[in-house]
Amino acid sequence: MNGLPDLTFLRALAFGLLLAFLAIVPPARAGDAAFARFIASLWPEAQAAGVSRQTFDRETSGLEPDYKLPDLILPGRPKTGAPAQAEFVQVPADYIKEASIARLATEGQKLLQKYRPALDAIEKRFGVPAPIVLAIWGRETDYGRYALPYDTLRVVATQAYVGRRKEQYRTEFILALKILGEGVVKRREMTSSWAGATGYTQFLPSEYYKHGVDLDGDGRVDIWHSVPDALASAAQQLVNKGWQPGVRWAYEVKAPANVDCTMGVPEVTRPIGEWLHAGFVPVRGERLSAAEQAQQASLLQPEGIYGPAFLATPNYFVIKEYNFSDLYVLFVGHLADRMTSPLPFATPWSASTQLRSADVEAMQRHLTQIGLYKDKLDGKAGMQTRAALGAYQKQAGLKVDCWPSETVLRSMSAAR
Repeated sequence: MNGLPDLTFLRALAFGLLLAFLAIVPPARAGDAAFARFIASLWPEAQAAGVSRQTFDRETSGLEPDYKLPDLILPGRPKTGAPAQAEFVQVPADYIKEASIARLATEGQKLLQKYRPALDAIEKRFGVPAPIVLAIWGRETDYGRYALPYDTLRVVATQAYVGRRKEQYRTEFILALKILGEGVVKRREMTSSWAGATGYTQFLPSEYYKHGVDLDGDGRVDIWHSVPDALASAAQQLVNKGWQPGVRWAYEVKAPANVDCTMGVPEVTRPIGEWLHAGFVPVRGERLSAAEQAQQASLLQPEGIYGPAFLATPNYFVIKEYNFSDLYVLFVGHLADRMTSPLPFATPWSASTQLRSADVEAMQRHLTQIGLYKDKLDGKAGMQTRAALGAYQKQAGLKVDCWPSETVLRSMSAAR
């Protein structure tokens, strides 16, 4: 022995390391070839949608899937769902932070002046208040300061190939190509969220064609560079989903001590005047007009019987169509209000803790089995889940607070 390593040993070691590496790194080439064939197969659909061959070839050349995206179904890999959005896993106090609201409201007040002509035109044409569309812009991309991290075309192509909603994203991919072919935005500027939402106000390509508005009159709908176009498009989307001019998004109220929180579902609506007669009181003591009292509203208690309570108008649920989360709507609505009033919510958020999504989903499954819940098993404590929890608490002789807690979870576990 001369102290040097044996060459046979080194070769064996290198071969073993290579095998180990291959075992943990998927063979991307084979998968990419199949992906390339899939993309090529979409040419007839793209052509039918008005995409030129030149655009199709240019934008799909070298296009590769992004297998790190969430919400994909990949052979040999654990199933993953969409990432846990803050709207669905944070308690209200963490999501609707006063510091964030105050900062965005201050900036929004400046933008109200900066874009006053465009905002006046939006209000006149669509009946959507300027602060509402600004608040959507502020929440979606921090008034354009947040750089969306993904390549939109790559995202929608990957989701069309191995996502959970292949048919939807097949359409989104075709329409993304159509947008690029029209030359409104360059590929490097057409960035998005992991789900393919792009532009100042985060539209999917299909939403761009459904709701896009050329407000600045330059002959094209540009939600990536034109603030008037982006805000008008957001307003058009709200109108297309049922926005009612002259109706507030919600009224914060103090609920009576004997409130039945199980009524807090969209299906239970009453004229606001009836809610007031039942003991609900506007928190600022304002006197509502006869027209306001005639408006239909639903009870909203985001933390069950804890924290603020609201009478949610139909416009509340229109904003919810933009992002299906009560906290999102509360953030947007409150931010809009704060652009014209310095007052925070009158009732502070409680210190409620949020259970893990898996625990909330287990509750939903149990509530479904006993006939108290008929909505999605998604691990999100929305209005339907909170009302069903309250109904369960009534049956089980527990405190009725319509909030997913460890106490309710233990009760359900013991009942199985």
